[in-house]
Amino acid sequence: MSRPTLADVAARAGVSVTTVSRVLNDRGYLSDRVRADVHRAIAELGYRPNEVARSLLGRGTRVVGLIVPTVADPFFGEFAAAVEANLADRGYRTLLCDSLRSVERETASLELLLAHQVAGVITSTHNDDVGLYRTAGLPIVALDRRLGPGIPDVRSDNRAGASLATHLLVDAGYRRILFVTPRDDLGSARRSGYREVVGAHGLTESLLAYGFGSSLDERRALIESALDEGGYDAAFCTDDVSALMAVEWARTRGVRVPDDFGVVGYDGSAAVRHLAPTLTTVLQPVDRLAEESVELLMRRIESPDGDVPAETVLPVTLRRGETVR
Repeated sequence: MSRPTLADVAARAGVSVTTVSRVLNDRGYLSDRVRADVHRAIAELGYRPNEVARSLLGRGTRVVGLIVPTVADPFFGEFAAAVEANLADRGYRTLLCDSLRSVERETASLELLLAHQVAGVITSTHNDDVGLYRTAGLPIVALDRRLGPGIPDVRSDNRAGASLATHLLVDAGYRRILFVTPRDDLGSARRSGYREVVGAHGLTESLLAYGFGSSLDERRALIESALDEGGYDAAFCTDDVSALMAVEWARTRGVRVPDDFGVVGYDGSAAVRHLAPTLTTVLQPVDRLAEESVELLMRRIESPDGDVPAETVLPVTLRRGETVR
């Protein structure tokens, strides 16, 4: 069956195409009866407005693109759901793209969103080589990522979170602490927080960077190999999935957690808090991150030349579980 057109709606309602368009765009005076007839015809036919065509007429699509590294990660899945809810409250819909942590897929996702004339984009991926953001010509907000001048960055206090986690492990008596992260970035705030604490206590910095493109199986193998060979008595992981892999490594090796091996994760998504309530982790304020991202994007959409903060940093909290003595 072909999709119903504006003309089909007009014929069913007994009005002109222009009248249907005025109802859809809420323009001009129309009687309640005419509006009711048009909306009834739309419902009966299952008509859906062409959002791209509406945008070309200057009406805007009221669709926002959201790019995440992977919705399989509990944190990004929860962030995506919170963003969608906030946008829906403002009358916007969400077009979700999963980059699978690939530069090529992220670029293709952004090109797709531009082709669909989205009103703006929120991006939460961490690839460094996507120059299209700087030339896209539409409102963009980044989560935990500096993309350049004019693109607001919303993040939690990564340095403070890493410092809290590492201090907890050091104060509990752990001395060989492995830092597990997806990127080998000397400037990363979480690594800086970890490094400052171990350095202040005369401890050795140890890093495992598994790479954003690693599959879960590859990540698990790298973590197990590092822990098998390194003689570590603790791990601070910059995501909860890796932290749970470290806990599982200890269980399969007969290493007692937390007596002989301590673990702290990062993110504290609702899924992890419910499924792994014993994990000690740094909680990111995911709902507030989503709210701030949407708020800044709306301000950009409504006033492209208006002032918005270049960076918004939200506080984190430490959730004590049973994986640190």
